[in-house]
Order: sequence, then C-alpha cells, then structure tokens
Amino acid sequence: MTTGKLYGLGIGPGDPELLTLKAHRILTSVPVVAYPMMESGKVLARAIVADFIRPEQIEVPMPLPFSVERSSQPYYDLGAETIAQHLTAGRDVAVLCEGDPMLYGSFMYIFNRLSGRFDTEVVPGISSTFASAAMLGAPLTYRNDVLSIMPATLDEATLRDRLAVADAAIIIKLGRHFAKVRTILDELGLLSRALYIERATMPNQQIRPIAAMNPADVPYWALILIPSQTRPQ
Repeated sequence: MTTGKLYGLGIGPGDPELLTLKAHRILTSVPVVAYPMMESGKVLARAIVADFIRPEQIEVPMPLPFSVERSSQPYYDLGAETIAQHLTAGRDVAVLCEGDPMLYGSFMYIFNRLSGRFDTEVVPGISSTFASAAMLGAPLTYRNDVLSIMPATLDEATLRDRLAVADAAIIIKLGRHFAKVRTILDELGLLSRALYIERATMPNQQIRPIAAMNPADVPYWALILIPSQTRPQ
C-alpha cells in the first residue's frame, strides 16, 4: 500500500496574502491538515489560513505547551504518531507552520520524527523576522554585514556577548524577557538603533517606541530589530 506524503507548509507571519502559491495549492488539495494548538485552545496557524481550509478536510490539532517549564517532547511524539497513522493509511498530510518551517519552526520537530519514514516535502514560508524589516521600513544588511538572529530566552551573558559583535540583529521571542533585553541594549549603546514590533503583518500589528513599552504588555510574538549602521550610497 502506498503511503501518503508529508508536507511542512510555511504559511508566513500572519497576513494570509503572504501565503505562497505553492503552499496554497497544497493546502487546498490535501485530505488532512495538521497544526499546533496552544494549551489555551488558540490555533494561530489555522487562523491565518482559515479561509482556505475546506469542510471535507480532516483537521488534526496538535496540543503543544508554549512554556519552558514543560517538555514538549511527549506532545510532538503524540502529534507525530497521529499524523503517521494518516500517512500510513495513504492520506497526504499538510502540517501548518507559521513563518518558515526550518527557522525556529514547530514543524522541525515533526520533520525529525517522520521524514525518515515517509516521503516529505518542506515548503518555505516568509519568516516574521524578515517580514518585520519590511513593516518597519528598515533595511537589515548591506554588503558584507553579518545578520544575527537570536532568541531572547538566551541567558543574559550570552545575549550580551552576541549583541556586542553583531552588525545587525533580530531578537525574537521577547515576551517576559523584554526587560532583560532592553537593559542589555542600553548597556551596549544599541537602544537608539533598536526597533520594536509585535505580531508583524497581522491585523493587530503594533510598532512602538521601546522606551514606552511596559514589560508586562510585551507578547511572545514580538521582536526587536537592530538594523545595520552601514549606509552605502
């Protein structure tokens, strides 16, 4: 019996119009659509492409803990096994992944568990990191600049060391780590260059001055962008 094909679909940062033609074609043609679901029941990935999902498609929500205190391994194991059952039965499965599947994407964990067992194709998506540069109107890099992307969850010393030598940087997963990041940027003299954006390209996108932000109000889906100082003519 022929098994189904596994697709990792990058669906972009939030604006449905940023979905690629290829991702749209696969999404609207596969019999099974899987996506991560927060413990609160929110399904952001599905919400982005909700208008493209057909009633006859089988949906597979994958509950995942979005906290460092709880291990996600058993949840990915369970999600992968449910997907494997559909693939074994001959049904193609598209797993939705916000941004790009291979850049801090949740699909990577499904890929690691199933790509060795089933035919797999990854469809790139627009990452929120690069969409944010467009929304902020901030060119990231010029010529030989090196861009560093780092999670705010890094310990303070590591984050400081990496930011100190970065030509340009993007700090993701801000949330409760915002105050720590802002202090480091101030110490390094980077605060004046730093730009803040949350929920880039979504209807509730916000661009605000970093100095005006209350750390308690900063969501996980926020980032700080530090563009290059290079200004070629």
